[in-house]
Amino acid sequence: MEKGIIKNGISHFGNGIIISDYMFDIRITKTEGEMIHLNNKETKGIELPANYEELKKSANRKSNWRERLDAIEELGQAKNKQVIDILTHIMNNDSVYKVQEAAYRQLKSLGEDVQLPARKKGELIKGLTKILVRIKKSLPENHTYHEFKDKLQKMRMDIYDTYEGEKGADFDKWLENTWSALSKR
Repeated sequence: MEKGIIKNGISHFGNGIIISDYMFDIRITKTEGEMIHLNNKETKGIELPANYEELKKSANRKSNWRERLDAIEELGQAKNKQVIDILTHIMNNDSVYKVQEAAYRQLKSLGEDVQLPARKKGELIKGLTKILVRIKKSLPENHTYHEFKDKLQKMRMDIYDTYEGEKGADFDKWLENTWSALSKR
C-alpha cells in the first residue's frame, strides 16, 4: 500500500496513475488490470485503466494500426476526460479510417456527441509518389515487386502500415499496381 499527495496533475504510485485537480491524500492497492478508483469527494470518481500510459503510447503508435485499434478498444472502457481527449484526437486525425471509426464508436458508447469525419480521398500521406519512386530507384533495375514491398516495409513502416490498414484485402493488388506504374526517372 502506498500513500501520496497530488496537486494539479498526474502522480505515479508504483504501477498506478492518479489524476486530480485537487490536493488530497490517497491510498492505493493495485493488482494487474485493476481499475484505479478515487473516492475522495473532490475527485468526482475519476478513474483510469492501470495501464493507461502504455495504452496512450499504443494509441499514438503510427507504425501499427492494429495496435492502435486494440488500444482504442481498451481505452473506451474507461469514461475519463483524458481518455475522451485521446479518442477524439484519434477520431479526427488518424490516417487509417478503420481506426477513426473505432474511436468514434468508443466515444459514442461513452455518451459523447461526436460526428464521424469523412473518409480522406487521394494520398493519405503527403508526397507518397515521390517516396515510392525513391524506394524504387534505390533497388536494382530488375528488382521484383516483393523486393520493393519488403524495402517499403523496412524503410517506411508508417506508409506501409497506413495503406495496409486503409486498403485491407486489396493492399497487395494496390501496391503492385502502384509499383508497376512508378517511373524510374
